[in-house]
Amino acid sequence: MTRQQDRDPEGRRLPVKLDTTSNGEFAPVPLAPEHHYANRLASEWADKNARRCGVSRREFLVSACGAASTLMAMNSAYAAVGKSGGFFALAPEADLDQGVAEASLEGGEFIFDVQGHFVNPNGDWLKQLPASRRPLSWSPKAGCVLADQPGARSYLRCLGPDEFIKDVFKDSDTDMIVLSFVPSRRDAEPLTIEEAAATAEIVERMDGTHRMLLHGRVNPNQAGDLDGMDELAERYPIAAWKTYTQWGPNGKGYFLDEDIGLAFIEKARKLGVKNIAIHKGLPFSGYPYRYSLCDDIGRVARQYPDVNFLVYHSGLVPGQPEGPYNAARNEGIDSLIRTVLENDVANANVYAELGSTWRLLMRDPNSAAHGLGKLLKYVGENNVLWGTDSIWYGSPQDQIQAFRTFQIAEALREQHGYPEITAQIRAGVFGRNAMKPYGISEAEMRLRTRDDRVARERLAYREQPNPHFRTYGPKTNEEFLNLRQWGG
Repeated sequence: MTRQQDRDPEGRRLPVKLDTTSNGEFAPVPLAPEHHYANRLASEWADKNARRCGVSRREFLVSACGAASTLMAMNSAYAAVGKSGGFFALAPEADLDQGVAEASLEGGEFIFDVQGHFVNPNGDWLKQLPASRRPLSWSPKAGCVLADQPGARSYLRCLGPDEFIKDVFKDSDTDMIVLSFVPSRRDAEPLTIEEAAATAEIVERMDGTHRMLLHGRVNPNQAGDLDGMDELAERYPIAAWKTYTQWGPNGKGYFLDEDIGLAFIEKARKLGVKNIAIHKGLPFSGYPYRYSLCDDIGRVARQYPDVNFLVYHSGLVPGQPEGPYNAARNEGIDSLIRTVLENDVANANVYAELGSTWRLLMRDPNSAAHGLGKLLKYVGENNVLWGTDSIWYGSPQDQIQAFRTFQIAEALREQHGYPEITAQIRAGVFGRNAMKPYGISEAEMRLRTRDDRVARERLAYREQPNPHFRTYGPKTNEEFLNLRQWGG
């Protein structure tokens, strides 16, 4: 068996992962009939095209043609049910011609993912759990060779930093990433800032290119978090503060324009870290939905023009389709757009982030067209940020390939004034837009990453790539509830 085959010997996993996986912050959304049809069609086409190309099924799926063929199957399945508001723009021969497929699926953009996650397999959070509990044991990734080592929870090593780095920097085109956090009690964090910093140092040792930035998690409605900001800023190179307005230790969230939220913003300004990443949308089960709304975003953005507000998930509600902007709706992405327009902060200091949002929109080309179109039109073409929420969705390469090829149908662009998704817009979303709030020079980063160890290892690895095409997050309600028990 070759190295290229040992992750999936029979080539049964598709390179574009269309499944029910959640990031653990929302219940898995079931697949619709067109999704099952798309997966079935993509599998059938993989068999046929592999034979026509004279290669094994696994070899075909690992190639650019395999990804192109899968996206083309999704186009066909969506069109069959009348969902044609958007599509993956690929040449007809991309499923068989490697050069044509690469021309569409490979790009020279600098990809800066502003939301990444991983789970520390040796963290103190495990001490809070009964010995009988086996968190994340349902994850398909929790079955690598490291799981055979001694220890009741040795399987968690399969979800640690080494695998994270492989997924992000070898199996995808990601150049840089921000390591973020999930909401949790201070004594039960599945990833602490110390552990995140240690992972960042692993990347830094690969020639010190600063490919990974760190968030500092702050929930000001939790005792100790506001006071802890001073130590975080002093000890670690915090690039932004991450907060969850709909989370709280007593089942109640908060708003940024309340006293406690304003105290948080003032503290961030005082410490000189003026990027605040706010989870909005993806409502938490058991928490009031009003804290997921974006009403407070525009108000504080107008009040604090020197602070950047990065709205994670852009307000999206999983399972609810996105249509044209409707100010009366005030739900989903419309909630973010309404607060931006009402407070006149479009193209200013409010940024819409796509972690989990793009992966959910990929399942519905009509929602994808409206969702992306609205954000680009109203929040601003320079204010939409790339994020993937990976580790939960495995390697983000399929999200990258889908976004590189997605186009809003001309009829919708004309009807609603959405922009055509050009190469310039893609490059902005993929990385250029985030460089402004994070104070990063694209030219400098390209120079520093051009021939560092990460780049060299990636180049050598891709001579014989070995992606697993798996997702890690919960796929059923039972798995989701299991994850939530230790998540907060």
